[in-house]
Amino acid sequence: MPKINGNEIRPGNTLEHEGGLWAAVKVDHVKPGKGGAFAQVELKNLRDGRKLNERFRSADKVERVRLDQKDQQFLFEDGDMLTFMDSETYEQIALPADILGDRRPFLQDGMTVKIEYYGEEALNVSLPQKVTCKVVETEPVVKGQTAANSFKPATLDNGVRVMIPPFVGQDEDIVVNTETFEYAERA
Repeated sequence: MPKINGNEIRPGNTLEHEGGLWAAVKVDHVKPGKGGAFAQVELKNLRDGRKLNERFRSADKVERVRLDQKDQQFLFEDGDMLTFMDSETYEQIALPADILGDRRPFLQDGMTVKIEYYGEEALNVSLPQKVTCKVVETEPVVKGQTAANSFKPATLDNGVRVMIPPFVGQDEDIVVNTETFEYAERA
Protein backbone atom coordinates (compact mmCIF):
# COMPACT_ATOMS: atom_id res chain seq x y z
CA MET A 1 0.00 0.00 0.00
CA PRO A 2 1.32 3.46 -0.84
CA LYS A 3 2.45 5.76 1.95
CA ILE A 4 1.58 9.44 1.58
CA ASN A 5 2.72 12.55 3.44
CA GLY A 6 0.44 14.06 6.07
CA ASN A 7 -0.17 17.16 3.92
CA GLU A 8 -1.39 15.02 0.96
CA ILE A 9 -4.47 13.75 2.80
CA ARG A 10 -7.71 14.74 1.04
CA PRO A 11 -11.38 14.32 2.07
CA GLY A 12 -12.62 10.90 0.97
CA ASN A 13 -9.22 9.21 1.33
CA THR A 14 -9.18 5.93 3.23
CA LEU A 15 -6.24 5.59 5.63
CA GLU A 16 -4.83 2.83 7.81
CA HIS A 17 -4.19 4.53 11.15
CA GLU A 18 -3.73 3.10 14.66
CA GLY A 19 -4.63 -0.40 13.49
CA GLY A 20 -7.98 0.57 11.91
CA LEU A 21 -9.43 1.78 8.62
CA TRP A 22 -10.46 5.45 8.69
CA ALA A 23 -12.07 7.74 6.11
CA ALA A 24 -10.92 11.36 6.01
CA VAL A 25 -14.11 13.41 6.38
CA LYS A 26 -12.74 16.94 6.73
CA VAL A 27 -9.21 18.26 6.17
CA ASP A 28 -7.99 21.72 7.22
CA HIS A 29 -4.47 22.80 6.31
CA VAL A 30 -3.12 25.06 9.06
CA LYS A 31 -0.02 27.22 8.80
CA PRO A 32 0.61 28.81 12.19
CA GLY A 33 2.91 31.81 12.51
CA LYS A 34 5.28 29.81 14.66
CA GLY A 35 6.25 26.20 13.91
CA GLY A 36 5.61 24.00 10.91
CA ALA A 37 2.43 23.61 8.90
CA PHE A 38 0.12 20.67 9.55
CA ALA A 39 -3.14 19.13 8.41
CA GLN A 40 -5.99 18.90 10.97
CA VAL A 41 -7.95 15.83 9.82
CA GLU A 42 -11.34 14.61 11.01
CA LEU A 43 -11.42 10.82 10.61
CA LYS A 44 -14.35 8.38 10.75
CA ASN A 45 -13.77 4.71 11.52
CA LEU A 46 -15.22 2.58 8.69
CA ARG A 47 -15.89 -0.41 10.94
CA ASP A 48 -17.58 1.09 14.00
CA GLY A 49 -18.32 4.73 13.08
CA ARG A 50 -16.13 6.34 15.77
CA LYS A 51 -14.77 9.82 15.00
CA LEU A 52 -11.26 11.05 15.65
CA ASN A 53 -9.50 14.38 15.16
CA GLU A 54 -5.85 13.93 14.29
CA ARG A 55 -3.01 16.30 13.43
CA PHE A 56 -0.58 15.23 10.69
CA ARG A 57 2.64 17.12 9.96
CA SER A 58 4.02 17.07 6.41
CA ALA A 59 6.84 14.74 7.55
CA ASP A 60 4.35 12.16 8.92
CA LYS A 61 3.75 9.17 6.66
CA VAL A 62 0.35 7.42 6.56
CA GLU A 63 -0.85 4.36 4.66
CA ARG A 64 -3.44 5.14 2.01
CA VAL A 65 -5.79 2.22 1.39
CA ARG A 66 -7.53 1.61 -1.92
CA LEU A 67 -10.99 0.12 -1.60
CA ASP A 68 -12.59 -1.94 -4.38
CA GLN A 69 -15.97 -0.58 -5.49
CA LYS A 70 -18.66 -2.83 -6.92
CA ASP A 71 -22.07 -1.90 -8.28
CA GLN A 72 -24.69 -4.01 -6.55
CA GLN A 73 -28.47 -4.06 -6.71
CA PHE A 74 -30.65 -3.89 -3.57
CA LEU A 75 -33.00 -6.88 -3.48
CA PHE A 76 -34.87 -6.97 -0.15
CA GLU A 77 -34.78 -6.33 3.59
CA ASP A 78 -35.05 -9.20 6.08
CA GLY A 79 -35.31 -7.98 9.68
CA ASP A 80 -32.32 -5.69 10.18
CA MET A 81 -30.33 -7.15 7.26
CA LEU A 82 -30.24 -5.77 3.69
CA THR A 83 -29.58 -8.15 0.80
CA PHE A 84 -27.68 -6.96 -2.29
CA MET A 85 -26.79 -8.79 -5.52
CA ASP A 86 -23.67 -8.36 -7.62
CA SER A 87 -24.82 -7.35 -11.13
CA GLU A 88 -22.05 -9.35 -12.84
CA THR A 89 -21.68 -12.57 -10.80
CA TYR A 90 -25.22 -12.67 -9.31
CA GLU A 91 -23.69 -13.41 -5.88
CA GLN A 92 -25.76 -12.13 -2.96
CA ILE A 93 -24.47 -10.43 0.18
CA ALA A 94 -26.38 -9.54 3.36
CA LEU A 95 -25.28 -6.43 5.28
CA PRO A 96 -26.66 -4.87 8.49
CA ALA A 97 -29.13 -2.02 7.82
CA ASP A 98 -27.18 0.35 10.09
CA ILE A 99 -24.31 0.43 7.53
CA LEU A 100 -26.37 3.17 5.78
CA GLY A 101 -27.01 5.15 8.98
CA ASP A 102 -29.52 7.97 8.57
CA ARG A 103 -29.55 7.55 4.75
CA ARG A 104 -31.40 4.21 5.13
CA PRO A 105 -34.90 5.58 4.18
CA PHE A 106 -33.60 6.60 0.72
CA LEU A 107 -32.77 2.98 -0.25
CA GLN A 108 -35.41 1.84 -2.76
CA ASP A 109 -36.25 -1.59 -4.25
CA GLY A 110 -34.03 -2.45 -7.21
CA MET A 111 -31.71 0.55 -6.60
CA THR A 112 -28.10 0.14 -7.75
CA VAL A 113 -25.60 1.17 -5.05
CA LYS A 114 -21.79 1.16 -4.79
CA ILE A 115 -20.40 -1.10 -2.07
CA GLU A 116 -16.77 -0.54 -1.04
CA TYR A 117 -14.77 -3.63 -0.13
CA TYR A 118 -11.48 -4.04 1.73
CA GLY A 119 -10.50 -7.53 0.62
CA GLU A 120 -13.71 -9.53 1.22
CA GLU A 121 -15.07 -7.19 3.93
CA ALA A 122 -17.84 -4.75 2.92
CA LEU A 123 -17.16 -1.43 4.67
CA ASN A 124 -19.43 1.18 3.10
CA VAL A 125 -22.54 1.51 0.94
CA SER A 126 -22.90 4.62 -1.25
CA LEU A 127 -26.36 5.55 -2.49
CA PRO A 128 -26.87 7.50 -5.72
CA GLN A 129 -26.41 11.21 -4.98
CA LYS A 130 -29.98 12.05 -6.05
CA VAL A 131 -33.15 10.03 -5.42
CA THR A 132 -36.74 10.67 -6.55
CA CYS A 133 -39.35 10.73 -3.77
CA LYS A 134 -43.04 11.64 -3.56
CA VAL A 135 -44.31 14.43 -1.27
CA VAL A 136 -47.08 12.89 0.87
CA GLU A 137 -47.76 15.78 3.22
CA THR A 138 -47.10 19.53 3.02
CA GLU A 139 -48.86 22.85 3.43
CA PRO A 140 -51.03 23.95 0.49
CA VAL A 141 -49.67 26.43 -2.03
CA VAL A 142 -50.48 30.00 -0.98
CA LYS A 143 -50.87 32.41 -3.89
CA GLY A 144 -48.34 35.26 -3.79
CA GLN A 145 -46.01 33.44 -1.40
CA THR A 146 -43.08 33.06 -3.78
CA ALA A 147 -40.34 34.91 -1.93
CA ALA A 148 -36.87 33.94 -3.11
CA ASN A 149 -35.71 31.99 -0.05
CA SER A 150 -38.93 30.80 1.56
CA PHE A 151 -39.23 27.08 2.13
CA LYS A 152 -41.91 24.95 3.78
CA PRO A 153 -41.66 21.58 5.56
CA ALA A 154 -42.77 18.41 3.75
CA THR A 155 -42.95 14.72 4.60
CA LEU A 156 -41.83 12.29 1.87
CA ASP A 157 -43.15 8.80 1.09
CA ASN A 158 -40.17 7.30 2.98
CA GLY A 159 -40.95 9.27 6.17
CA VAL A 160 -38.09 11.78 5.83
CA ARG A 161 -38.88 15.45 6.45
CA VAL A 162 -37.28 18.00 4.10
CA MET A 163 -37.75 21.68 3.31
CA ILE A 164 -39.23 22.34 -0.15
CA PRO A 165 -40.03 25.51 -2.16
CA PRO A 166 -43.58 26.88 -1.80
CA PHE A 167 -44.58 26.02 -5.41
CA VAL A 168 -44.24 22.24 -4.82
CA GLY A 169 -47.51 20.65 -3.75
CA GLN A 170 -48.69 17.38 -2.27
CA ASP A 171 -48.38 14.15 -4.36
CA GLU A 172 -45.63 15.69 -6.55
CA ASP A 173 -42.36 13.87 -7.21
CA ILE A 174 -39.18 15.69 -6.21
CA VAL A 175 -35.47 14.88 -6.40
CA VAL A 176 -33.64 14.85 -3.03
CA ASN A 177 -29.88 14.94 -2.42
CA THR A 178 -29.07 11.86 -0.27
CA GLU A 179 -25.94 13.43 1.25
CA THR A 180 -27.45 16.71 2.46
CA PHE A 181 -31.16 15.68 2.73
CA GLU A 182 -32.09 18.78 0.71
CA TYR A 183 -34.54 19.41 -2.12
CA ALA A 184 -32.70 19.46 -5.47
CA GLU A 185 -35.39 19.84 -8.15
CA ARG A 186 -38.79 18.71 -9.37
CA ALA A 187 -38.80 15.26 -10.90
